[in-house]
Amino acid sequence: MRLGTLSALVAGVAVAAGAFGAHALKTQLDIASLANFETAARYQLIHGLAATFAADRAGREGGASAGRAALAFLWGALLFSGSLYVLALGGPRWMGAVTPLGGLGFMTGWVLLAASFARRA
Repeated sequence: MRLGTLSALVAGVAVAAGAFGAHALKTQLDIASLANFETAARYQLIHGLAATFAADRAGREGGASAGRAALAFLWGALLFSGSLYVLALGGPRWMGAVTPLGGLGFMTGWVLLAASFARRA
């Protein structure tokens, strides 16, 4: 269940990032950058929870597809949210090219999670 532990920690870090953005960065970032930071935290939280669910499902009856879904959600969070955090904090603009790869990870995770249910039906 290391995957479940990591997934839950990713969700917890998202809460901390959201609070950091709302309080410490509120006066430091322009509106667009703050919106990017908030989007990163929101998607990280959603997909951290999805990864936790998928990891738990994999450990019960969901099979390999659920485990792969959890990994896809985590990779998606790293790439999507990570690149948005970097951009919001003034990082290099080329990081914007990484963001869609994270979105692809999220979509892959949802398809794999759906497959884990379809195979059990």
